[in-house]
Formats: sequence, C-alpha cells, structure tokens
Amino acid sequence: MAEELYEHRLKRLHMRSMRRGIKEMDLILTAYAADNLAQMDTSDLDTYDALLSENDQDLYRWVTGQEAAPARFSDMISKISQALQGVASGSGDA
Repeated sequence: MAEELYEHRLKRLHMRSMRRGIKEMDLILTAYAADNLAQMDTSDLDTYDALLSENDQDLYRWVTGQEAAPARFSDMISKISQALQGVASGSGDA
C-alpha cells in the first residue's frame, strides 16, 4: 500500500477530530486540530493518530484531568488540556 500523502493525512486527522462519539470531544479536538496539526512533526502526528483511536470517555477524562493519561499520550494530552484551558479562559487566539 502506498504511503499516505501529508496533505491527505492532515485532512483525515482533522475529520477524525470532528467526528467523535461525544460532542465535547468533537469541540475540543476540532479546535486543537485546526490550531496544531499543520505544525506537528511526523512523530506527533503518529501519536495524535493513535490518540484518536482511544475511547472518547477516556479522552475526556484525560483532557479534563479527571484521570491520568497513559504515558504514551501524556505529552499530547497535556498540550490539548493547555489549549482547552486557554480557550476556556478567553486567552485563545479565537
């Protein structure tokens, strides 16, 4: 199978960020993807891709700090949480 083009990968990840199982994660991940996907390196894109395969209820608990994220996702979850806090406090770019 041919390797996925970079632009197609970004579009796929953005769509997967928008089409979640719960509305809260739709909103959180869509905003995060729009602001950050294009700046991510291959390793971060791989991690984000894997993160999108996780259960939404788990993701929500990790992002909101209700539970600790698994070590393989802890840095990415921390970045998403910080972005969410910036939007919630009104210090986001939007």
